[in-house]
Amino acid sequence: MFAERNQARMDPVFNFSVLLYSHDTFGLGHLRRSRTIAHALVSHFPGVRVSIVSGSPVVGAFPFEDRVDYIQIPPANKLYNGTYASGSGELTFEQTVTAREAVIRAAAKRIRPDMIIVDKEPLGLAREMLSTLKWAKAQGAITVLGLRDVLDAPELLREEWQRKHIVEHLTLYDEIWIYGPGSFYNPLAGIDLSEAILSQTRYTGFLPRTTVDEDASEKYGRDYVLVTAGGGGDGYELMAAALSAARQDRTPDREFLIVLGPFMTDCERSEIAARASSLSNVRIIDFDANLEAIVANASAVVGMCGYNTFCEVISFDKRALFVPRTAPRREQTIRANRAAEFGWVDVIDIEMAKNPRRFLAAINAVLKRPKPSAAVARPDMDGLNRICALTEILFDRRDEILAASDLRKAASY
Repeated sequence: MFAERNQARMDPVFNFSVLLYSHDTFGLGHLRRSRTIAHALVSHFPGVRVSIVSGSPVVGAFPFEDRVDYIQIPPANKLYNGTYASGSGELTFEQTVTAREAVIRAAAKRIRPDMIIVDKEPLGLAREMLSTLKWAKAQGAITVLGLRDVLDAPELLREEWQRKHIVEHLTLYDEIWIYGPGSFYNPLAGIDLSEAILSQTRYTGFLPRTTVDEDASEKYGRDYVLVTAGGGGDGYELMAAALSAARQDRTPDREFLIVLGPFMTDCERSEIAARASSLSNVRIIDFDANLEAIVANASAVVGMCGYNTFCEVISFDKRALFVPRTAPRREQTIRANRAAEFGWVDVIDIEMAKNPRRFLAAINAVLKRPKPSAAVARPDMDGLNRICALTEILFDRRDEILAASDLRKAASY
């Protein structure tokens, strides 16, 4: 099998298969990041096929490039307190994890991936990727753990990884990719890692976003103030505060475009829509998979500073006011405040944003601020190019990696 794969590797078009794992229990962040990486890989390597394993119930709403497909696993929901529940009323959470693990394992055996990239959760949700990772390593697959620029506050991440016994399994990975520049933040600062693991950690820079056709979203117009909370599952407070600010606004011809997201509850969605119905300067849409074009056409973005929204703001050089959440993770707060230190964005606390006059004043101010590109320190947006380069290097070193893996196995006996 390896002889056949190595022969295929000699082909300059790089014929190999990739399995991208995206657990997707809350929001759209993991799926959208995985989709971005998949599209970059098939664009760079003409012979590559990528399969995304996703737990998102809306994965089918997104378009995928040729040679990219998805495998849907049973949904699981992350609750606001950080615990998990089944996405199906017919199964317990434990039964859901068992079913997800079985689908993942069957998909891996069918695809026999040359490379596996795991997004954010090193062992998968409730360790559902662990058995597949061990099997894939035994088959000679290259394995990569991909992490956001910010995971959580160091002390909280340390407690979480200790509880999940993650560090002891990091040897399953050939490399760890951090989707941000080293100068921005070290998401693993609170983790005691060996020199061997540190030597395999790579900072890629942020992942840039593009839009195939900005005119595709001209149905929403241009130069609106976009208010978005990603998937919308925890976006109600931001949307309600934005509506109150819009009610105070008397600026001629200014329009607020509010994207609720697919995971906002029906009750919250109905309430926001009812409140907006009396405001002539507010338009509400539920969800659009082409959010990149919507961001590209905005005059400014008001959001919560999830990773994807942040990358879109920087990619399209948009003025942005971020209202980050602080629980159950402090990821957004850390990212927003760090970006503000670089002069790229403005930040306001949600409690302050609940004051309509203060929120409107902050929106007025952000519309007058310089764009991110005017900052002294420019954001490193070369992440996708570096991912492709790192992938090529890993395949160049595949024999060396396999030999090192065999040595580790022998040492453990």
